[in-house]
Amino acid sequence: MTDTTSTTTRGYTRLSGIGKVLSRAGRPEVILRDCSFDIKPGKLNVLIGPSGCGKSTLVNLIAGYAAPSIGTVTIDGAPVTGPGPDRMVVFQETALFPWMTLLDNVAYGPIQAGVAHGEAESHTRALLAKVGLAGFEQRYPDQVSGGMQRRAEVARALINLPRVLLLDEPFRGLDHMSRGLMQEYFLQLFEDEGMTTLFVTSEVDEAILLADRVIVLSYKPTAVKAVIDVDLPRPRTFQMQTLPEFAALKARTLQLLYEEAMKGFVKGTAASAELEQLVAAQGVVR
Repeated sequence: MTDTTSTTTRGYTRLSGIGKVLSRAGRPEVILRDCSFDIKPGKLNVLIGPSGCGKSTLVNLIAGYAAPSIGTVTIDGAPVTGPGPDRMVVFQETALFPWMTLLDNVAYGPIQAGVAHGEAESHTRALLAKVGLAGFEQRYPDQVSGGMQRRAEVARALINLPRVLLLDEPFRGLDHMSRGLMQEYFLQLFEDEGMTTLFVTSEVDEAILLADRVIVLSYKPTAVKAVIDVDLPRPRTFQMQTLPEFAALKARTLQLLYEEAMKGFVKGTAASAELEQLVAAQGVVR
């Protein structure tokens, strides 16, 4: 259950020249083009962009669930060729096993990896307590709230000590208060663990509150429009959203997103001649 490598030096992820072509309604469409960015180790990197720009596609490429049409994804210098235990994903929808208690759900990964039941259970109980689920270990997923399910999901990912933790809009669908509480729990977890993290969100306030770096994506075909360093001090608190520094970062991010969202209204989904050439150059639609 231990790893002698510091979490602050593990999980350096690089996406270089990523292009992705998908088939939409029987026609090829370029989703990503020359998309390049780094996920800094030991940092909370947040990915944000216009709706439908390919944020989840990027998560799937890093997780190894899909392959780029062109370009490379590497973690600590090694190419990503498929899924692996060095990456854990928390999805938008719950993936907890409904027939297992929260304790058994979180302990499942270590036990499958060969960790003794007693050791796995002890670590699980400690982690569940850290995310505010002490006393709920024997509840089933349908016996707890959506926010509690989300906390259990994060605990289930963390217990496996991945090099990179990927979260694809994990708090989507929660009410405002539950989402705020989840942000506080997650901030505390990150600041305790220091794990290399990529967090996808559509909410600007959430991005600024959580991030060390905000990676702003462009409209399709998606590339990186800007990378914003968030120098707010840690530990972070919900009250920091009232600071003028927070407001300035929010305004800058909103302006960038507004510029890209407007492109969607103006351009629609029509591909330019240049994009059609890129599709043809791929040869194969994946």
